Amino acid sequence: MFANYLIGLREGLEAALVVSILIAYLVKVGRRDRLVVVAGGVALAVAVSVAFGALLTYTSTSLLADFRSQEIFGGTMSAIAVVFVTGMVFWMRRTARSMRAELDGRLSSALELGTFAVVLTAFLSVAREGLETALFFWSAVQAAGSTTEPVIGFSLGIATAVVLAWLLYRRSVRLNLARFFTWTGAGLIVIAAGVLSYAIHDLQEGGVIGGLNTLAFDVSEQISPGSWYGSLLKGVFNFTPQTTVAQAIAWTAYIVPVMAVFFLGHRLRSGQPSQPSQPGEPSGPPPVPSGSTS
Repeated sequence: MFANYLIGLREGLEAALVVSILIAYLVKVGRRDRLVVVAGGVALAVAVSVAFGALLTYTSTSLLADFRSQEIFGGTMSAIAVVFVTGMVFWMRRTARSMRAELDGRLSSALELGTFAVVLTAFLSVAREGLETALFFWSAVQAAGSTTEPVIGFSLGIATAVVLAWLLYRRSVRLNLARFFTWTGAGLIVIAAGVLSYAIHDLQEGGVIGGLNTLAFDVSEQISPGSWYGSLLKGVFNFTPQTTVAQAIAWTAYIVPVMAVFFLGHRLRSGQPSQPSQPGEPSGPPPVPSGSTS
């Protein structure tokens, strides 16, 4: 549940911040009449994201009749989800500081073009986050092998993100966004490594990759899958007591370089320590303006 809560919190806050920035800009320039239009674009993006998740579920459970096809589809989609979420984590780390200025510029141009352009801007700004979230969440649920706890965790994460974004908008709380996105990004990388391991196992069961019976280790006697700690390890890290050599290689080959680049890449590029800024220093997306027009 915790892994899915983190997905919902991280992805939900990104989308909520985008919406907050769009709303704040319209309030700032005195175009409150376009708030309904932006809401329509956001609602459409959410609907498309939910429909995409439903389509993935329907495809894997209904359209694909045989076990082998289901495993290949699940493994392929999970691998694609890892690629997308990895790119998103690095994109957010790179562009967080300029996100508000970029969105303000897009919305300013859209206001000049008309209603449809405003709807399209709001839709595209949120749909990108929504589609990636739907794919990654679906893959995480498949890996967890449960139908209730992941949904509950994800829903709680989304709810927390919405409340937190509202408090940030009202300036009721202060949050070091650079530090938040750094550590939640690291958490998503760990989760993505587990999803990749699950994808490899699916592809092995589908016959695409060999070595299904070649185990790197088997600790099922020490860590029972039905125990609370076994469930915790699977829910957070997608850990399985019986891990194949291919899974272990994929997990290590992903998490070691990606985590190293994530934390050290900025320092290597700038020649400065990659430590997140302190609470009193500028960090992350610029502060979202409050609802006043002054």
